[in-house]
Amino acid sequence: MDFGTMITAMVTPFDDKLNIDWAQFENVMDYLIEEQQSDSLVICGTTGESPTLTEEEKLESFQRAVKYARGRCKIIAGTGSYDTAHSIHLSQAAEKLGVDALLLVAPYYNRPSQEGLYQHYKAIAESVNIPIILYNVPGRTGVNIEPETTIRLSHIPNIVATKDCTDTDQLTQIITGAAPGFLVYSGDDSATLPALAVGARGIVSVASHVIGKEMRTMIDCYLQGEVKEAARLHGRLLPVFRGLFLCPHRVPSPAPVKHALNLKGLRVGGVRLPLVDVTEQEKQFIASLFA
Repeated sequence: MDFGTMITAMVTPFDDKLNIDWAQFENVMDYLIEEQQSDSLVICGTTGESPTLTEEEKLESFQRAVKYARGRCKIIAGTGSYDTAHSIHLSQAAEKLGVDALLLVAPYYNRPSQEGLYQHYKAIAESVNIPIILYNVPGRTGVNIEPETTIRLSHIPNIVATKDCTDTDQLTQIITGAAPGFLVYSGDDSATLPALAVGARGIVSVASHVIGKEMRTMIDCYLQGEVKEAARLHGRLLPVFRGLFLCPHRVPSPAPVKHALNLKGLRVGGVRLPLVDVTEQEKQFIASLFA
């Protein structure tokens, strides 16, 4: 299965009481698919505030996303956790709801060994029949899925891709050694173009919420051989890529991108504790990115 070159890890819109705003959920989907040109959407990933969503909220999100997408894009469900048994439970439930694939973050907090990581993913893969995308984000999980482990996992038939948030050296090692057809996606917006240059399929993006069309143009230029134009666009977009995370000091996602969407008139609300909304200074900085 191909998920395209630009996958957006979708925010979860909240109302004033921080309940999921289901009407806005559909509006955000329309906006990302039609206006920002996303090929696939991750539902209830990190950007969707998965740690603070209940299981009931996740399952309803998956069900609604599948129904409302109507085949316009692939729906990828974030079902990973630090508990293999619970990840299996949620993954099987998501499969029954008709999602196209699963995104499984590396087990966080308990920091398993590389063999533990392999056995975790192998157990989940054997429990479902749909494609699985690994999600390696050491800055959040405290553990790196080493290239050798990803390569080993790539030979499990329904583990078909990885979202890797490390660096181009690690991406290159995976691309060089993985099973034929295994897809590699960068998880770092600012590395989109460098990742494509070493053979990645594309990006799992946060910034595509607000500059998706521009990112699509950059990606297409590169793939069509217009490398200089792609590089020019990369340089122009880099302040937004970096700004949505630095803001001007490092601010946990998705607070900055949610504020950027609110500025655009797409009301997605605030964030749930322990995350907090951006400060006044940070709001001014975000606004300056789009001035």
